Amino acid sequence: MEVPITTRFLIAASALALSTAPALAQVKPGEPPITPLTEASGGPIDAERAALKLEHVDLAIEVFPDTQRLAGTATLTLVTASPQKRLQIDLDKNLPVSAVSVDGAALPRASWTNPEGRLVITLARPLAAGARAVVKIVYGGTPHVAVRAPWDDGMVWAKTPGGAPWIATTAQGYGCDLFWPCLDFPAGEPATVDLHITVPVGLSAPSNGVLQKVDKLPDGRSTWHWKARSPNPYLIALNIAPYREITATYTSRFGNKFPMTYWHLVGREAKAKGLFAEFAPTVDFFEANVGPYPWSDEKLGVAETPHLGMEHQTINAYGNNYKKTPDGFDWLFQHELAHEWFGNQMSASNWDDFWLHEGYGQYMQPLYGRWREGEARYAAMMEVFRNQITNQAPIVSGQVRTSDEVYEADKGGPGGDIYVKGAWVLHTLRNLIGDAAFKEVTTRLVYGRPDPKPGNFQPRFATTNEYVGIVNKVTGKDLTWFFDVYLREAALPELLETRTGDRLTLRWKTPGDRPFPLPLEVQVDGEVRTVAMPGGTATIPVPADAHVVADPWSRILKRSLAVEAVQAQQQRGG
Repeated sequence: MEVPITTRFLIAASALALSTAPALAQVKPGEPPITPLTEASGGPIDAERAALKLEHVDLAIEVFPDTQRLAGTATLTLVTASPQKRLQIDLDKNLPVSAVSVDGAALPRASWTNPEGRLVITLARPLAAGARAVVKIVYGGTPHVAVRAPWDDGMVWAKTPGGAPWIATTAQGYGCDLFWPCLDFPAGEPATVDLHITVPVGLSAPSNGVLQKVDKLPDGRSTWHWKARSPNPYLIALNIAPYREITATYTSRFGNKFPMTYWHLVGREAKAKGLFAEFAPTVDFFEANVGPYPWSDEKLGVAETPHLGMEHQTINAYGNNYKKTPDGFDWLFQHELAHEWFGNQMSASNWDDFWLHEGYGQYMQPLYGRWREGEARYAAMMEVFRNQITNQAPIVSGQVRTSDEVYEADKGGPGGDIYVKGAWVLHTLRNLIGDAAFKEVTTRLVYGRPDPKPGNFQPRFATTNEYVGIVNKVTGKDLTWFFDVYLREAALPELLETRTGDRLTLRWKTPGDRPFPLPLEVQVDGEVRTVAMPGGTATIPVPADAHVVADPWSRILKRSLAVEAVQAQQQRGG
């Protein structure tokens, strides 16, 4: 997902794309409203719902821009691990259901209810454990409007500069149930999806996966049929506009080829070609430093949207308005593309592990700067991130949480720290274990194996605990203490320095006096040495008049009184 609104300036020294993009259609804030149940995505899942798995989704949606409505038919092929007398499907109650059938048999109207955003279907006959059911749901209405996409979710009804409809969806925070009947938690991911998107004359509907065909209807409408595998529920996306396409074939360093396509608005051809020129070198960076593009059997797709951006699998949303930064690449495009590996191929099984998506996605930006220009660019980008870390809550709570409980700092979550602090934790880890080990750790996290090649891996779910285990396995050391301090505590470790005569004593101060034997580089009169810190402390000889700088290359995330003073001044409006 795109960075929180409080953090966005630190990544691209520029304002929101929405501030310069064509104005959105005017809507009343929150209209139509959604229930707290619909607003929550993920979190604790009761056993009855957790037993359900989506083998296949066939989703037919027609969009009506003039009335800002949609009509849909969702056919869900479900299998259950435990007996079921009823089915619980997430769907915003603003999209009332008009018909339900199970295995082809229509159910009476009294068989379903949806007062709070969870469609409960009472079955005519119970399902046994291991049974499969095909549930067809006909629904439609006025979907919730995203007031401030992508930081809240729903439909975005906009106009192109020429006055044509320009429509998009975002759903990461509130979930897939904003516009289709789904299982709104990470494990609710369907194995395969067929999308049939019907749009008015003159409009295109690029979406997830591979385009099967476009049916032209007699009245000028068209239906776009896409087929995708293993999309996270929130990643299924609508993108509708009078798009133009730029397409090329990418030849991978792994020997395979796949299509790259950018759908952009009319009149932006020159800027669109400039962005498209970044596709291939950016993919090459990820393939060299992480592993194969995970969706090479489908495509690499990007659609220009009236909101800033989102990592919609194989059809990422781009709305950065082609802004330039001194980093030399479009950070928004690069960040969302990172999620094809961190978030789409490797998905957090619990939103409490959200940092595995966003911390890695964020860290890939300075690593790309380093790949392109070297250490100076990397250091400059990391410094910008460092100044935004707030340490208000631990990155990982150890609890099952909703997306917003993690993403929103005012709900007690770490908020933007899953991005910037997550990136700095990875920076510190890489400098501790070395580039080779860090690459292997990252590859194992993403693919579940150290030797990924096209065709030998599948999408996977991951947890923070698994990640710690991967680090320990690759390094041959127990580095659990590292993550206990950086991820499970809010406050940063503090380096205390005491000089007495010709002796320098260094000590790590941590929350709750947690163990933290992190080695430290120390520069003494220009000469750098690495100091072991067994027990979190060490005393070394230094000349009494020597100039000493601890951590001279800023390789370690630690408390900074200077950063805290600046942040406090900013909060006071100074």
